[in-house]
Order: sequence, then C-alpha cells, then structure tokens
Amino acid sequence: MKMKQENAISGQDNISKLLLKFSVPCVTGLLISALYNIVDQIFIGNSELGYLGNAATGVSFPVICIANAFAWCVGDGAASYLSICAGRKDSDSAHKCVGTGITATVIISVILAVLCEFFAVPFMSLFGASAQTLGMAVEYFRIVAAFFPFYLLLNVMNSMIRADGSPAYAMFAMLIGAVINIILDPVFIFLLKWGIAGAAWATVIGQVASFLACAFYFFKPKTFQLTKRSFIPDKAILLKTVSLGVATFVTQISIVVLSLVCNMTLSHYGELSKYGPDIPISVYSIQTKVYTVVYSIATGIVLGGQPIFGYNYGAKRMDRVRKTYKLVLYATLVVGIVATLIFELCPQVIIGIFGSGDALYQEFAIKAFRIYLSLTTITCLVKMTAVFFQSIGKSVYAVVASLIRDIICFTPLAIFLPHLLEKNHPGTGIDGILYAAPIADLVAMGVILCLTIPFFRKLAV
Repeated sequence: MKMKQENAISGQDNISKLLLKFSVPCVTGLLISALYNIVDQIFIGNSELGYLGNAATGVSFPVICIANAFAWCVGDGAASYLSICAGRKDSDSAHKCVGTGITATVIISVILAVLCEFFAVPFMSLFGASAQTLGMAVEYFRIVAAFFPFYLLLNVMNSMIRADGSPAYAMFAMLIGAVINIILDPVFIFLLKWGIAGAAWATVIGQVASFLACAFYFFKPKTFQLTKRSFIPDKAILLKTVSLGVATFVTQISIVVLSLVCNMTLSHYGELSKYGPDIPISVYSIQTKVYTVVYSIATGIVLGGQPIFGYNYGAKRMDRVRKTYKLVLYATLVVGIVATLIFELCPQVIIGIFGSGDALYQEFAIKAFRIYLSLTTITCLVKMTAVFFQSIGKSVYAVVASLIRDIICFTPLAIFLPHLLEKNHPGTGIDGILYAAPIADLVAMGVILCLTIPFFRKLAV
C-alpha cells in the first residue's frame, strides 16, 4: 500500500519552525486534557463538598493512571513507530500499526472497565479513601470507569493523529471535550445538585465528544489508509509498538506506585500529625493536578519533537536529531524554572483557586508546594529525556529514565524518611514525604546525565 502523500516532515524543513508547528498544538492539547481533572477539582473544592470532595476524586486518580498506562503505551508507541516508518518510507507497516493499536486498545479498555466496576470499593480503599470520603470516591470512580473504552481510545487515537502530521486537529479534538466539561460542571454540580456524580458525568460526556472527533479523523488521514485488514492484530507490529511505548507505560505505573505510597504514608503520618489524614491527601491531590499542568507543557514540547526525532533518526540525519534535542532542552528548562518560581513565591494563589480551608489546611498546602515541588525543573528534564529516547527507539534508555526518579529513588525515600523523622521527632513524619521529592530529583538528574552525555558523544562519531 502506497502512502497517500509525503509525510508532513522532511529532512530539509527548518527545525525551529517544525518544532513550533508540532509543539504548540501538542502543549495545548495536553493542557486541555489536564483540564478535565483540574476543572472538576476547582468546582468540587468550591462547592459544599470542599476539600473532602477533592480528596475523594484524588484517590481515584491512580487507577485512572493505570488505565492511561495501557492507552499511552499503545498510543505513544504507535506514534513513535509511525514517525520511524515515515523516515524509512515503510507505508505498509504504518497502517497496520494504527489498526492493530486500535484493536488492542478496545480489548484492553473493556477488560479494565469491567474490573473497575466490580472492584471499585477495594480499589478506592487501597488508594487512601477514608471513612469520610469512600462513598464519594466510589460514586465518582464507577461513572468514570464505565467510559474507559471511550477515554482510552481517545488517548490512543490522539497520539496517532499528532504523529500523522495533524497536531492542530488533535488539539481541536481535545478542546471540544474540555469546553463541554467546563460548561457542564457548574450545571451538574451547582444547578442540578448532582454533587460529585455531576463532576463525573461532565467529565465522561466531554471525553465521548473528543473521542467522536478523533474517530472522524481516521476516515481521511494524511499518511496511511485504513482497511478492514488494518484492524487484524499483527503480532510483530504490536510487539514493536509496545516496546516503543513501554517507557510511557512505566512512567504511568510509576505515578500509580508513587500515588499509592504517598496516599498511604500521607494518611498514616498525617493522622500522627496536627493535620489529620484528609488534609494531606487533599493537598497532594491538588498538587498533583497543578504539576500536571507543568508536566503537560514540558511533555507537549518534547512530544512535538517526537516525529522530528523519529523521522530524522530513521533517515540517519543525526545532525538534525542533535539540533532538535537542544531546542527541546532549552524550552524545557524555561518551563521548569518559571514553574518553580511560581511554586516558591506565590503558592497561596494557586491553592486558593481550588477552594478555601482552615489555617492548618493552608499551612500544609503552602509547605507542600514549596518543598515537594522545589526541583520541578529537574523533574521536567527527567521526563523529557524518557520521551526523547522513546522517540528514537531506545527503549532500555527510556525505561531507565522513566524508573529512576519515581520508583528507584522517590518510593523508598518516601517510606524511609517519614519513619526516621517520626521516630526522632514525633508528629514530623509527614515532612519526610515532602523532602523525598527533591532528593529523588537530584539523584535522578545524575543518572540522566550519565545516559545522555555518552549517547550524544557516540552519536557525533
């Protein structure tokens, strides 16, 4: 099967213009995606549900991340493979990659939706729901989980659309759902008095709308043409796609492990402190969603470079790979530094957006932002490195970069430091979780430098 037209990237295009063309829609699209959960938390926090409502939605976040891990593994893997295929002029593998990815996602999403409906209560309890928040958490989660097939397919197809050279359309598809969600949230929560269920319904209706917009694109894509044969799973291509997307999977599972550890330790050591168990979990939930905004910008920039990396690496244009990497690196540094300054200088402004709380709530929230997010710049660089190596097919490097910060460093620190502090200074164990983050960032940065510097030296030979 011949390609319908030349790929949107060539080996001669200006890299700065290409990166701007692809990154701006990617950043916007990911920010819009992040709005789904953030908007829910803003409206919930400012409703009668307050910070307990935010804590309830927060404990469902790790399970949603597990679902996303499968979707983005297939979606990002397929996107990387599509870009590499374009550089190699391998059009036959391209359409099989897309069809196989969609079929695999349908199967996975249905299985996950069924499991989550049956095990909603134990899942929410496992991830930190208290006696006060369990009922709300289960109510919210069951509605969201029922629509996993739409949500996962939306994420997979959106990645493929970006790799097909249509980042603006991918952004538009996400924007439709976000606008619908923003409109319906106040209607369902405040006007119809549906409470936390209203937030869930607003979210899933928006997701379905975005899914339909993405599905429509595949009737006339740019660089491949789908047939019935495309959707018959190809084992070799699926394995290649998954191998390229495994770094994304690991990153998402890392977030789940991190959330599980944090929610359990925050609840335990929060109860031993003056803050209690619910305030730390609520703050952590908000903090995670705020960081998602920063992460979306940094990730959007490097995802904008993904097709450029993949195409030029496949075409063996290493000079263009290096130049693209430098531009992405500089942009990521700017994003991280600006975000860090905001978190350090005016955290109370951000916290206030998600509703008010008592003095203890405000105290812990400000402290958490200033300590936990103090090295956000390094966190962004670590995530950027993982996506870069994934884009050029270096799966092992990508997995190491994905694991080092959250799993290898942060998780044991988040368990050990609170215990050590609580043992020596009762009531301060909760602070250990906050300090674990910047320490993990520093160690991870050292490992990232050990990966990238030798790689680019070898690339220059």
